[in-house]
Amino acid sequence: MTINVGQVDNLPPIVNRRVNSDNRPQITKQSHQGSALLMVLWLSAALSAIAFTVANTVRAETERTSTSIDSLRAYYLATGAIDRAILYMFWGPAPRKPDGSPKYFENPMPVLRFDFPTGSANVEIIPETAKLSVNQASPRELGNLLVALGIAPERAAVITRGILDWRTISPGGAFTEFDQHYMGLTPSFRARHASFQEIEELLLVQGVTPDLFYGSYSPDQTGKLLAHPGLRDCLSVYGSTGQIDVNTVPPAVMHAIGIPPELAAAIVNLRQNAPIRTMERLAAFSSSGPGVLRLGIAPSSIATLRATARLRLPDGQYSDFRRTVTAMVKFLGPEWNPPFHVMRWYDTAVSLQ
Repeated sequence: MTINVGQVDNLPPIVNRRVNSDNRPQITKQSHQGSALLMVLWLSAALSAIAFTVANTVRAETERTSTSIDSLRAYYLATGAIDRAILYMFWGPAPRKPDGSPKYFENPMPVLRFDFPTGSANVEIIPETAKLSVNQASPRELGNLLVALGIAPERAAVITRGILDWRTISPGGAFTEFDQHYMGLTPSFRARHASFQEIEELLLVQGVTPDLFYGSYSPDQTGKLLAHPGLRDCLSVYGSTGQIDVNTVPPAVMHAIGIPPELAAAIVNLRQNAPIRTMERLAAFSSSGPGVLRLGIAPSSIATLRATARLRLPDGQYSDFRRTVTAMVKFLGPEWNPPFHVMRWYDTAVSLQ
């Protein structure tokens, strides 16, 4: 049989396949190998994603655990610093060092600094006489204090009236406008209409927010967060009704008693160099108004001890992590055993320094 050249193009294409004895086509090994390779690639990608997720989770949990451990270590470091500060205050100024300075504590000492093998801690000693009495402060002092803390005058007036309503007896037990407001809350309650027994009661007063009570933060020009005091740093159930401690009084309290902001800043700068041990250092400010005359060296048997601890790293440097705890302590005298009583303890606090 002869085939013309023109007929070649009309021939069916040649397929590379193998035929079984029963004329069925057989799939080659190349198709199996391609499918297996594709499955291996998808499985490898899935395992890589799982491994990446697990690695990130393990890393995050490791860092979280490390932070928790550092927090616990710093907590016990701050707690130990408060215990040591209480002992130093009980032991007093004797004995003295060769240079005549007290070995332990001599009022006024606003800050005690302790070095430990695992870190350091600063303990701020704040007598309650550095704060205004929440039960005795005048409406003008309360209003000035709120404005100094950054509250708008209209809101400050409402909060001031709320504090006065809370601590004042209601005539005949009648409901006041603030009682009507409190009864509409959930849960509902009435104002005490008696003296504040705990400073935390201020959180129940109309207009007082947690930021106003505990304090807040704001960034400076460099982005660093600056702490601002709250009502609990300026008012106290055991606060002063007379002289206010010049070495630890917050600037907002100085504003409240009528000291201008510029003069308050000058007093803060003066006491930062060294504690004010005699009021002669304020002689230049004595003619600045009656508010300055309320300042003095006013020790108190009740003081707030605020300890801020930092851990020491293996290379000798200090960690950026800080932990602050606070205790309110009443010193009873040597005839008591123990001679002090911890009235309040706060595991979480904020240092304003």
